[in-house]
Amino acid sequence: MSTAPAPTRPTPARWAGANVTDLVRRAGSPDYPAWQGHVRAAAGCAHPIRLRGDLHTVEPATGRITSTTGTAAMPDGVLYVPCGNRRAVVCPSCAETYRADTFQLVKAGLSGGKGVPTTVAEHPCVFLTGTAGSFGPVHTHHRDGRPCRPRRDADTCPHGVVMECRARHTDTDRIVGRPLCLDCYDHDHQVVWNGYAGELWRRSMNTANRLLRRLGDRHGVKLRLSYAKVAEFQRRGVAHTHAMVRLDGIDPADPDAVTAPPVSITAGHLAVLLHDALTATAFTTEPHPRRPDGWPIAWGSQIDPRQVRLTVRDIDDRGEITTGAVAGYLAKYATKATEITGHASARITDDTIAIHADPTTHVGRLIGACWRLGRPPVQVLADHRDWARHHDPDDVGPLDEWMAGYGRLRRWTHMLGFGGHFSTKSRRYSTTLGALRNARRAWRREHLHDTGPDLVEHGQALDDEPTVVIASLAFAGIGWHTTADALLANTAAANAREHRLTAREELATADLP
Repeated sequence: MSTAPAPTRPTPARWAGANVTDLVRRAGSPDYPAWQGHVRAAAGCAHPIRLRGDLHTVEPATGRITSTTGTAAMPDGVLYVPCGNRRAVVCPSCAETYRADTFQLVKAGLSGGKGVPTTVAEHPCVFLTGTAGSFGPVHTHHRDGRPCRPRRDADTCPHGVVMECRARHTDTDRIVGRPLCLDCYDHDHQVVWNGYAGELWRRSMNTANRLLRRLGDRHGVKLRLSYAKVAEFQRRGVAHTHAMVRLDGIDPADPDAVTAPPVSITAGHLAVLLHDALTATAFTTEPHPRRPDGWPIAWGSQIDPRQVRLTVRDIDDRGEITTGAVAGYLAKYATKATEITGHASARITDDTIAIHADPTTHVGRLIGACWRLGRPPVQVLADHRDWARHHDPDDVGPLDEWMAGYGRLRRWTHMLGFGGHFSTKSRRYSTTLGALRNARRAWRREHLHDTGPDLVEHGQALDDEPTVVIASLAFAGIGWHTTADALLANTAAANAREHRLTAREELATADLP
């Protein structure tokens, strides 16, 4: 399993608080090798989850418990499980694992491997970008060095701001993505668009499938779209969508098989179909007290479907893109979120909203819009109280309907309203993240002598094992017991990464003539 190396050595400043006595006590203890093996799966994690309880080994055929292992007998009396956070700003180690897995997942769907036939490399493939529309003019960086927003006869907005900017912003300029006028910018519409971006994609794929059926009927075949997509936050705080879309044929005798479409259907047909589908898809949200007619939700004008070619040479964004380039591009954004806007926080609550909803900043106004629009109206609360008198508590009431719609904006305020998955795929596109994790666990046990017990979901048996491990565990805390433990665990993980990288380089060198 190939993954790109992560930074290997923890910086001294990060571990400046490590107690020398704790380091010596842990590293010099007789059970230190056992502790290292026990924590290996979570060694690189910044915030490992500690679990306490029992692991029962059960025979699937009879349900008989053959053995029970308690965490009390394990090092530190707990199990260490990596946090699994995909965001690099939260846990670089877990995010790097997620990025590498996403790279493998996307690449397998493009060129085969991981259970996907290599013939998919011959299927038409399109890298699709769908953007949001404009919610107001913002400062922009142009790659060709043009001024931001030059105007000969610039208008002055009702708030007294001249709507032009002649500066040539760099990509790192903090003003990029900020509105020219905060008061003119439609923050409400933008956060609602973020909240309904997932629904817009679903409807777009439904439209694409209808167009695909017509295309298949003209050629006398049945066709299917398979895709992997990620969401990318722009500097202005809106989520764009990038997707790798592959065209497959359908074998009536084996619908689950991944077969090639007719050669008469090319990537050009697929690109036109996807462009038409996204252009034609639009809807209006449900009424809101602040917008009785709802908000229009549609893609912006920058809909860009580009053919992906299988070649040994990567080409930059000015030309055709390749299998490796698009896989790396999608994987990179799978580990990012709102940090590009300058905001990164945990879920926002009543106690913290005042800290983040700064009305003098663009991001602060987006956060305030999410919180304000997601608040249940007085009428909804009154209707729900009246409804609750005559219905079972498990039924869906007016408040539940609100929380499933606009109420999600408040829940996902820390994501500027975006509550969908940052990376998703269709079922037949390629392998799954779960399969990649199982393969990594098996490799770690074979090559790294990982002695930590497997955690298998309740009732799920491993196909190649005669028994199943059922966990009865409770949350015991987050993080390492001491800074010294964190330093030793992360250093061990860094050494393991260096060892794997060196072995990979030696293997590559040995293959050269």
